[in-house]
Amino acid sequence: MLKIYNSLIKEKQNFVPLIAHAVKIYVCGMTVYDYCHLGHARVMVVFDMVTRWFRANDFEVIYVRNITDIDDKIIKRAQENNESIDTLTDYFIRAMNEDAALLGVMPPTYEPRATQYVESMIAMIHTLVEKGLAYAASNGNVYYAVHKFTGYGKLSGKSLTDLRAGERVAIDSYKTDPLDFVLWKAAKPNEPQWESPWGRGRPGWHIECSAMSERYLGKHFDIHGGGQDLQFPHHENEIAQSEAAHDCCFVNYWMHNGFVRVDNAKMSKSLGNFFTIRDVLTRYQPEVIRFFILRAHYRSQLNYADQHLEDARYALDRLYNALRGEVCGAITINWSEPFARRFMEAMDDDFNTPNAIAVLFDLANKINKTRSLHDSALLKALGGLLGLLQQDPQQHLRGKIMDNESVRLSEFIEDMIQQRLAARAAKNFIEADRIRKELLSLGIILEDGQKITTWRRN
Repeated sequence: MLKIYNSLIKEKQNFVPLIAHAVKIYVCGMTVYDYCHLGHARVMVVFDMVTRWFRANDFEVIYVRNITDIDDKIIKRAQENNESIDTLTDYFIRAMNEDAALLGVMPPTYEPRATQYVESMIAMIHTLVEKGLAYAASNGNVYYAVHKFTGYGKLSGKSLTDLRAGERVAIDSYKTDPLDFVLWKAAKPNEPQWESPWGRGRPGWHIECSAMSERYLGKHFDIHGGGQDLQFPHHENEIAQSEAAHDCCFVNYWMHNGFVRVDNAKMSKSLGNFFTIRDVLTRYQPEVIRFFILRAHYRSQLNYADQHLEDARYALDRLYNALRGEVCGAITINWSEPFARRFMEAMDDDFNTPNAIAVLFDLANKINKTRSLHDSALLKALGGLLGLLQQDPQQHLRGKIMDNESVRLSEFIEDMIQQRLAARAAKNFIEADRIRKELLSLGIILEDGQKITTWRRN
């Protein structure tokens, strides 16, 4: 049985869906005012892996990943660029989807934009006000009264006493309690705004996920995920809003992926170690990045460093090397077979992708010895459940052709191969060996088959 580490209770639990053979998942998505960075890549890849595994186990999956398209940062960036908010957010939504596709991330079932559900947010805020759990202040804002929700802090493990003593809370004289958070922001000049019972304004950040998750998944659903940085206050506030509004449990299982660090330091623009997905894609194939992310357990910290990406590239090449040559067609995985069973056991243990990938390497080692077509097909099928090993092995090992320079290099190598074949045919083995060594100095390995010569990166 699948076990999931539930951040709410701080231990692994057997996964029992609310509806048999179905799972409803909500993941906090991106605020679209800039290109996606490595932290976003991890969220997208991790929960893509999760949904793939549920589908492999014949679950009907409804996966919602929202888009925040109204936010202080978005407003500021649009003003700096002297462009409309719609122009800015549309551009970066397209860029996000392009990056996700390159990383092998399948689109979620639904990808709602916050601005499309403001009415739903207003309705939920109105319910909280009517119940006495939120209040309209004289500045036009509406705040959630944290002290009136008895379960506040159960996800993060923070008590109200500790929060008041130790947390830095923005000073706002309009709040009843410094910990209260905003549900509705009064309108400001030159900002997007909507009509509401409390005057014109726009929703706060936390309320959008409560409203959109209810819209697509109902008041009570299976899994809520996101980055570890969202556990407090965002997810804590979602619980407070949703459970107070609906008088029922909000989410059964909370999943949080670990932080991304760069050379063991927090990724930060101010430190100069901030990398977008597009930055990294200029140096590494998309599948190498995906492999690098999945090689670590989703709950652990992921440390980005050049050496770690190089190690990932080398390791992925080893798996593709095992798939070179003839491979039988797609197969139906027999989960009683030893390698498949070990893979399943790893994935059912809180999506333990490092152990699952270790099974792939054990299988590849066997293939290198036996050249079993069935095992090759099994390796490709198991890899596919992680979104890996679906390229043509020869194409991967040569390096994906990305630009004109790479095309010219490929043409040069093919020309050198033809010269070498001509030299061998003329029994000029000294020249043939010289060509082989020249290509090797460029990082290109030639491999002679019975009928053809192929090449790959070293």
